[in-house]
Amino acid sequence: MPSALVTGATSGIGKATALALGDAGWWVLASGLDPDRGREVEKELQARHGGAFLGGDLTDDRVPQLLVDRLLEETGRIDLVVNCAGIHFLAALDELELESFDRLMAVNLRAALAVARAALPHMLQQGGGTVINVASEAGIVAVPRQVAYNLSKAAMIMLSRCIAADYAHRGIRAVSVCPGTTRTPLVEEAIASAPDPQAHERMLAESRPARRLGAVEEIAAAIVFVASDRVGYLNGTEVVIDGGYTVV
Repeated sequence: MPSALVTGATSGIGKATALALGDAGWWVLASGLDPDRGREVEKELQARHGGAFLGGDLTDDRVPQLLVDRLLEETGRIDLVVNCAGIHFLAALDELELESFDRLMAVNLRAALAVARAALPHMLQQGGGTVINVASEAGIVAVPRQVAYNLSKAAMIMLSRCIAADYAHRGIRAVSVCPGTTRTPLVEEAIASAPDPQAHERMLAESRPARRLGAVEEIAAAIVFVASDRVGYLNGTEVVIDGGYTVV
């Protein structure tokens, strides 16, 4: 049975991905910050093909290795890493606080790099593995007033390309999945906090040809597809699932 580590797996795209991988036959180690939600995810995984939850703050340099060690302890392998943990805030450059910037980059980028770095030696030793970085349409198009988030997601895309360039000849794949605005708890909270929630949601939907927001299950399905051996030639590129946002 193939094994996967999914970060940010207690809600939103990360949770949907962990469960979709479980449905597809993977043993999944889910990681996140909320232990209560983590235990719920663990129960759902155990009702599928097996899995566990291990909490931890990925900005703690010890945690990525602890996660990899736990997955190896449980399964003896690490076939897939899905870097889905992330945070977001709004600010243009003149509004940006460097402390907030550093925190976002630590979660969105440095943690993804650290998890991939911890998993890589074991993937190389076993002859292959896949890293999927959940980036964003905001890594491709500069979305206004979110300079830190845009930069972090653009860097995640480059991280995938670098991993592929350096290790594809040794059986390693790295792909960025780039969602458009998706109905996650983070997005729902942003909509609810807007001065006019209905108008804000309408703006988000109408900014893309599909005229709607994405569903977490759609993003998770794309990740499961990318992880499949059926597309083993897919490497170092982006899978964009954004309702057409980046084509206009």
